[in-house]
Amino acid sequence: MPALSLKQQRISIAEIIIIVALALVPLFVTFPYRVNIFLSWEGAYRLSIGEIPYKDFGLPLGYGYWIIPAIFFKIFGTQMITLVKAQVFINIISGLAFRSILKSLQVKPGVRFLSVLVFVLSYSFFNFWPWYNHTVIVYELIGLSFLLKALFSDNRKRNYIWFGLAAFFTFLSLFTKQDGGGMALMLSLGLLAYNCLATRRWSDLLVFIGMYVVIALLFIVPLLPGFSYWFNHGQPPHSSRLAVNDFTDEILGNSNWIKGYVVLVGLCLAAGIKNWGSWFQQRRDVIFALLTLGILGEAAIFQITSYTPPDNNIFFHSFAFAFIASYLSDLLQLNLDRTKSILGATVLILFWWSGTWWKYVGRFTDRLFPAQEFVSTPGVEHENVVNRRNFMVNTDTTDIPVSSWVFSDLAPFRKIYMPVSTVEGMNRLLQLPVVKENKGDLKVLNMTELTPLAVVLPYRPETGPDFPLWYHLGVGMFNRQLAAFKEKVANKQYDLILYEHAPGLNNFFPWALRQDLKEHYHQVDSFLAPRRPTNAVIEVYVK
Repeated sequence: MPALSLKQQRISIAEIIIIVALALVPLFVTFPYRVNIFLSWEGAYRLSIGEIPYKDFGLPLGYGYWIIPAIFFKIFGTQMITLVKAQVFINIISGLAFRSILKSLQVKPGVRFLSVLVFVLSYSFFNFWPWYNHTVIVYELIGLSFLLKALFSDNRKRNYIWFGLAAFFTFLSLFTKQDGGGMALMLSLGLLAYNCLATRRWSDLLVFIGMYVVIALLFIVPLLPGFSYWFNHGQPPHSSRLAVNDFTDEILGNSNWIKGYVVLVGLCLAAGIKNWGSWFQQRRDVIFALLTLGILGEAAIFQITSYTPPDNNIFFHSFAFAFIASYLSDLLQLNLDRTKSILGATVLILFWWSGTWWKYVGRFTDRLFPAQEFVSTPGVEHENVVNRRNFMVNTDTTDIPVSSWVFSDLAPFRKIYMPVSTVEGMNRLLQLPVVKENKGDLKVLNMTELTPLAVVLPYRPETGPDFPLWYHLGVGMFNRQLAAFKEKVANKQYDLILYEHAPGLNNFFPWALRQDLKEHYHQVDSFLAPRRPTNAVIEVYVK
């Protein structure tokens, strides 16, 4: 490999600084309690205390998502803020993996730098908390980075290491989320198939598949027979949650960014390729095109199969930008390696993705230039001012703005602010006689988003291969588990039950069980759940 010039070295250093510096930002701020983050904490906590998935708890996906947070729990403790530290690490390795992919494709340094900037701003900078719909893509990116190293390396012995690592992280992607991980595998196989066709080295495809199968068996076999919980084996429903019109409505009715990128990629290929036969033998160029189109296709499907939150699939921007910028710089003879060109393009990209950073800067400008609510005229009553901030009247009298949330003194919630009602409710909970009298032997069913209470009360989470990690009926648990909980409630097997009543969410915590709680237990308290909007209530039940 030729030595890098001084300018290329500076660009490489700048890329790493951007990746690391922006990833570290969350370490210096505080956060409101995030919706659904309880699931990240619960899985990481259970792994960190030695519990085994599918033996001590069941879940409808693999446990790859919780591996990194669990390791961080072992190192830094089980506070909620440790999840933020884990995500900092995830953001760094995702940026480095994307950069590695571009280096393997020999993207020019200037374009690579700008593409890394787009990746960080559009995909990782605002991801402060770990979430499986993000982690599944990160594992895919790591797998693709090792796969491309293997495809373009001439060292056959080293290739086996690259193929092994590619297979490992591609499987971890599947073992994090079925949809993203499955598409990661198909994309990897597609790139391998083309490479084998171009090089006539069909053994590469067999090596990758063989390693993938071996790794899958090493993960899955020790989890049998409880592993069948993933597929809700032995009970309905077994029908798909997707319909054809889900795809047609979203892809044809929306997805304007993705479709626009596909058109631009097609135009770049049409304008840049003079001889398709010879181009087909240019492996890096073809793999770059296949990878970009594959990522765009994956993003189109992923937004339907993983629809919450709605920006799960925006990993495609950076790939499309890298491809289009590479072709345009050649077609228009733009030298984006020059310092002035990079600075000018950087300003444009910061303007393009200003939405990801302006909300932080906007907090200061709002204080410097507060919105005017009325006009004061001497001798005249205050005149009503109607503008874009107040032209609609907010009739939601239950919502509590984040600006009035407060911090809790409880260790797991350090640096996390919540509604006053939530904080005061947790404090009252600790003063209940049943909690004070049964410390160390408290039997608790916690069907709320306050899962870190396990280390505060404290209590040992219930275990068993058929015990769900979380309680979303039809997603994390099913009718068989619901029936078991109803029986336990009727037999009063728990000393304390915390139930979150969220009427606006479809059985997020099973509604049918609430009726049994009303019948067999006494409700002694209730307080707001830590979510926005504040439309859910945590109810406290004792025998």
